[in-house]
Amino acid sequence: MTAASVRRQRPRIGQAVLYAVLVSLAVVYVFPFLVQIATSFKPDAEAAANAVSLWPQTWTFAAYDRLFTRSDFPLWFANSAVVTIAVTIGRVFFASLAGYALARLRFRGRGLVFALIVAVMAVPSVVLLIPKFLVLNQLGIYDSYAGMILPLLVDAAGVFIMKGFFESIPVSVEEQARIDGAGTFRVFWSVVLPMARPALVTIVILSFQGSWNELSHFIVSTQSPELTTLTKGVASLASGQLSQGTQYPVKLAAAAIMTIPVAVLFFVFQKHIMNTSEGAVKG
Repeated sequence: MTAASVRRQRPRIGQAVLYAVLVSLAVVYVFPFLVQIATSFKPDAEAAANAVSLWPQTWTFAAYDRLFTRSDFPLWFANSAVVTIAVTIGRVFFASLAGYALARLRFRGRGLVFALIVAVMAVPSVVLLIPKFLVLNQLGIYDSYAGMILPLLVDAAGVFIMKGFFESIPVSVEEQARIDGAGTFRVFWSVVLPMARPALVTIVILSFQGSWNELSHFIVSTQSPELTTLTKGVASLASGQLSQGTQYPVKLAAAAIMTIPVAVLFFVFQKHIMNTSEGAVKG
């Protein structure tokens, strides 16, 4: 074998090793999800005896039937959907407004306000649970949809992201709109906001995923069974609410259904996520 052929083979070997590593990492990442799906179709006894098998010996929809006919799972799903949609819309709107104000408007204390927002991002959410409960109770919105939704409508991370993106948009774009007679809100709504599509997609995904998977806030803001969300309901399943035994199929069936909305959201917005360089400056 000549030296030239050896040099040609080295990149191929390196590429093959890289692909092997990536495939191995992908298998490790996907394997628990495949186990989750497979176990949700197993009988209880088989799931307890062989929990990591990827092919059920006996296929059954008993776990899904139990979820939808012998539990409040449909109610939990509906509550989570209502709260998540309301919170996502609110966060996108308010984060965009606040981000634009901090990026473009000149007012006294602007730097202090932004510093406080950054400081809020550093505070662990668990520290705020008791104060949050006290405030909700004092305002009279404890154990209500208002108490579940209002505290989640504004997110410091969303404001931070939107401010940074708005600052990347040339001021000249807005000046041209103002020359044509547009006011501040009109410039924001009709000119700047459509150009912020990559940032808006990011906020939508983060807000949807965060509110859909939220648990601690709903624990301190509600107590009525009628307001139970998916996260609280699935947690009760994990503690053995429906019956005795491991209940692996029921728990994993509930977890599998919970992942569907977030997965669909990622697939829908995948193109926009990948094209994050698009937007700020267009001819």
